[in-house]
Amino acid sequence: MIKIDHISFSYGEENENTGGVRDIDLNIEDGQFVVLCGESGCGKTTVTRLINGLIPHYYEGKMTGEVWVNGAKVSEQPLYDTAAVVGSVFQNPRSQFFNVDTTSEITFGCENLGQPEKDIRERFAKTVRDFRLEKLMDRNIFHLSGGEKQKIACAGVSIMEPDVLVMDEPSSNLDAASILDLRKILAFWKSQGKTIIVSEHRLYYLRGLADRFIYLAEGQVSRDYSAAEFEQLTEQQRSNMGLRTFALERLLPPVLPQQEKTALALHNFRFAYKNEPETLHIMDCEIPTNRIVGIIGNNGAGKSTFSRCFCGLEKRCGEIVWNGRKYRPKDRLSTCYMVMQEVNHQLFTESVLDEVLISMEEENQERAEEILNRLDLLAFKDRHPMSLSGGQKQRVAIASAIASKRSILFFDEPTSGL
Repeated sequence: MIKIDHISFSYGEENENTGGVRDIDLNIEDGQFVVLCGESGCGKTTVTRLINGLIPHYYEGKMTGEVWVNGAKVSEQPLYDTAAVVGSVFQNPRSQFFNVDTTSEITFGCENLGQPEKDIRERFAKTVRDFRLEKLMDRNIFHLSGGEKQKIACAGVSIMEPDVLVMDEPSSNLDAASILDLRKILAFWKSQGKTIIVSEHRLYYLRGLADRFIYLAEGQVSRDYSAAEFEQLTEQQRSNMGLRTFALERLLPPVLPQQEKTALALHNFRFAYKNEPETLHIMDCEIPTNRIVGIIGNNGAGKSTFSRCFCGLEKRCGEIVWNGRKYRPKDRLSTCYMVMQEVNHQLFTESVLDEVLISMEEENQERAEEILNRLDLLAFKDRHPMSLSGGQKQRVAIASAIASKRSILFFDEPTSGL
């Protein structure tokens, strides 16, 4: 059983307004499947960190109240003792990897505990089957797509067989087929009687699995719904709460007006990591300009690699012809702006406002604040970007892209934290 007893937490030692949660009081029974939902910055990730012990053992801040897991005070026992009971999958899976190859990463936890080799091999084989990871074995972990990294992280937790599973937006980098695979894994864990806590923006795939939906707003529990009560909410009610749809079939794309047709001509787009097979091979292709163009495909299909090559972030990768001019990779760096899947890699300054200002050719604070206001970030303009939630960081990166006024904007999985 998990008991959260009137917990309040704010990040940092001095500023009590830097995110966190206020007076959270929850009981989660053994075997329950609980979804934490709410808008970006509402405190979902903070609750997961309280349960798995990263707060207060890793993240500094001011905390009152207490958390118990299976009768033990999380704040008083070593983090490794909590980790033996609570398995965690973080929003950014890269932050929890200890190895450079996929096979070693999955078995690392069991090896670290000194489990017998025979047991590890059996657990490994079962986990690979459960997650359908055969094609990802013995791969360089840093050459995987975001979704593939997420699968490896889930497998590395599953092999440890914890009683409690805490997942922070596990579907954020998965394609539709992989989300269905994730649902099957969650259903399997639920059938084993595991206690599951999922912090999520995507809700549709959890329909019929979750027992409770806890809605957080401004760091507090606003409502605690049973599955039946949450099902009765209308799509408009969920939209008003800042939640995503619960039924994908009701979504219809808007009809966009036709614009003048011009095109970018791509030639000889090829890319391969050193000593690995070619991951991108496009000899000739035309992409319309003045349009919103979607790049789609399964995890590992090459979407992110294509985006990096297009923007000039990978050297020696193809040529683009636009309005009669050839754009080599170094030329494209000043023409394109890419919002990366892992936005932590492109946040550099001490404040949200400065992050937007440095993206401008000429700094204009009034214009920067206007952009932040459009993205509901103006109230955070003086905050350090790394103190924000994942979704808020994503919006800061998008604000910087808008401020750059580049001709071509690339968004790599831009909704992953929203």
